[in-house]
Amino acid sequence: MAGCVLAIDQGTTSSRAIVFGEDFTPVGAGQQEFPQHFPRSGWVEHSPSDIWDSTLRVCREALKKAPDEGAGVAAIGITNQRETTLVWDRSTGEPVYNAIVWQDRRTSDACARLRREGLEDTFSARTGLLLDPYFSGTKIAWILDNVEGVRDRAERGELAFGTVDTWLIWQLTEGKVHATDATNASRTLIYNIHENAWDEELCRILRIPLSLLPQVKDSSDDFGTSAPDLFGRPLPILGVAGDQQAATVGQACFRPGMVKSTYGTGCFALMNTGETPVRSKNRMLTTIAYRLDGRTTYALEGSIFIAGAAVQWLRDGLGLIEEAGQTQGLAEQADPNQEVYLVPAFVGLGAPYWDAEARGAMFGLTRNTGPREIARAVLQSVGFQTCDLVDAMRADWPDAERPVLRVDGGMTASDWTMQFLADILGAPVDRPIVAETTALGAAWLAGSKAGIWPGADAFSEKWKLERRFEPGLSDRGRTRLLAGWSDAVNRTRSTPD
Repeated sequence: MAGCVLAIDQGTTSSRAIVFGEDFTPVGAGQQEFPQHFPRSGWVEHSPSDIWDSTLRVCREALKKAPDEGAGVAAIGITNQRETTLVWDRSTGEPVYNAIVWQDRRTSDACARLRREGLEDTFSARTGLLLDPYFSGTKIAWILDNVEGVRDRAERGELAFGTVDTWLIWQLTEGKVHATDATNASRTLIYNIHENAWDEELCRILRIPLSLLPQVKDSSDDFGTSAPDLFGRPLPILGVAGDQQAATVGQACFRPGMVKSTYGTGCFALMNTGETPVRSKNRMLTTIAYRLDGRTTYALEGSIFIAGAAVQWLRDGLGLIEEAGQTQGLAEQADPNQEVYLVPAFVGLGAPYWDAEARGAMFGLTRNTGPREIARAVLQSVGFQTCDLVDAMRADWPDAERPVLRVDGGMTASDWTMQFLADILGAPVDRPIVAETTALGAAWLAGSKAGIWPGADAFSEKWKLERRFEPGLSDRGRTRLLAGWSDAVNRTRSTPD
């Protein structure tokens, strides 16, 4: 087992760790949920100590379950919830505030003010992003402006900013390394994706001191070594990527035109566009897919804020189900004569609408509507939103054919949901044998850097299909359903078309 890699997958609602063997299959794993904090409407926070403590615990659990208690692990790869923002003291490692989660909307007004000042094109041209509370930049500014004494400390160089990967690297190396990778940097709203550098002008606009920022490395690179006492011996950290970019790698989407979509708390679709960034005309994001050996590969991305979180809402908010797996059975039994639409804008609408003020709504309810129809609407909302993303990407890059969609994430276990996705896309949907593609991508970045795993071409050849879902819905049926969805979204938006 000398070719093993420990992959850390630090997500929005749980931390996971998986040890992958040299044949890329999991041989040990651990997972732990941690609390979500909602101090005000639209605010979402995590305790930084919860992020670190749960990560350390699941790493030790995964190593213990692996053959020889992980003795064959040669490297660590990290993938993480993106955009979530932390600031801490460089000397003590103590956070100055809770982690502000990517879903948090507290900086909506700040983004609106920047748009009114005519700055969105400046930010978009350099970062590939839009002015939205989703991204890290305005979150950093909020912490500096709203936590007592923090701005003065930051300007004196006493504080460090990081996304979750940077926080974990800092903890693993006991503060010796303050670094991130290009994919995570590209989600901060202050990183110039064309020059591959922090943008001084954008930082000046947001009043963010450059001394606060981490060093930016390749996705496969030397991020330091874990402290010996954490896992019984030091382990090199050799791969880092934001979760959606890691899933792109794990799905072996190395060729331009390939598309993957991940279904977790939210849903994120990325289309590889090669070494040329494609600027979207349809409010997609231009982002870094990965950077290897100093060469940057770009992607178009569409972000949906609520996917699996809508199933959690059914369980925890409405109490209609006891576990997520029940939704498929309910959807299969739903009345085919009812067309109920859920627009899950619980924290606003993501791509291609980017409406931070929109809120969730349900349409088409009748006296006979019940849990079955609501469950079906929840699952269908994921397919409808994905279709919006893929259509926008194709409009931005007309030469791309309607792609086969490679899918991963918890919701892909539902055959019903994946079949509806294929139907509404009018395109095949491929589900791989290895479902943990996000963690696998982080593992490959580390394993290839360590020289124990093969390069991209050989890794691609080993990607294996578990099942392909072929579209079976007529064009007429698809058009009718999409028209109903478009109407529902338009009536949900804060400024309807």
